[in-house]
Amino acid sequence: MNRRDLLRNTMGAATAVAVASLVGPATVAGATASGARRGKGTLRVQILMYDGVEEVDSIAPAEVFDIARVYFAANLVVDYVTVDEPRVVTLNRGAKMVVEKRWDPHNADVVIVPGGGWRDPDAPGTHVEIARGVIPHELAAAANGRRLIGGVCVGVMLMSAAGLTKNRPCTTHPLAQERLVAEGGIVKTARVVDAGDVITAGGVTSGIDEALWILEREFSPDMAVGTERILQYERRGTVWRAA
Repeated sequence: MNRRDLLRNTMGAATAVAVASLVGPATVAGATASGARRGKGTLRVQILMYDGVEEVDSIAPAEVFDIARVYFAANLVVDYVTVDEPRVVTLNRGAKMVVEKRWDPHNADVVIVPGGGWRDPDAPGTHVEIARGVIPHELAAAANGRRLIGGVCVGVMLMSAAGLTKNRPCTTHPLAQERLVAEGGIVKTARVVDAGDVITAGGVTSGIDEALWILEREFSPDMAVGTERILQYERRGTVWRAA
């Protein structure tokens, strides 16, 4: 059982009181009432994992979505997936994660592409995955104009290799922005850039901002603000959004 589910089930009313005292009764009520996705069904999120992936890039967005699901009744599910068979993935700093599900974009409304391992081209991470070509190929095939693909940090470079950012507004970690421009991206100086069916975020912690923006866009500002306050995190800057 998810640890927040356990806390909620065991604490019951006490948990609701604690959350209400933190984010304010009106916000909690508003977010709970708008737990349904705006005019749509369940928001299905897949976070794409591979060897060398950055811990914060991949886990922080899941944390945001999980808080919204548990405390604000957000109608969403989040799965870690790999383009290979389900397996153990070694993260950037050596931690290992059992990824039990295989990439299945046909059952996803949102695909999050984290980055990792950019500084060393020979180490497991984005450089190796770009050279291998499997993830860029799968991302290109998954882009259908309706499915949202969100890149975090240098995960955006995997999207660039798939052609998803060419001639489109985007951003990535500052260390990779020059290459993103060289590959045809129109880099914006914003922490999060929403180009419609493609959303990109800058370095590392900006994945939190991106996930909060997705909550705001797909559910409600109340839910995003309430989740932000539970995280004790303040979003930075304005989301650059295409007209």
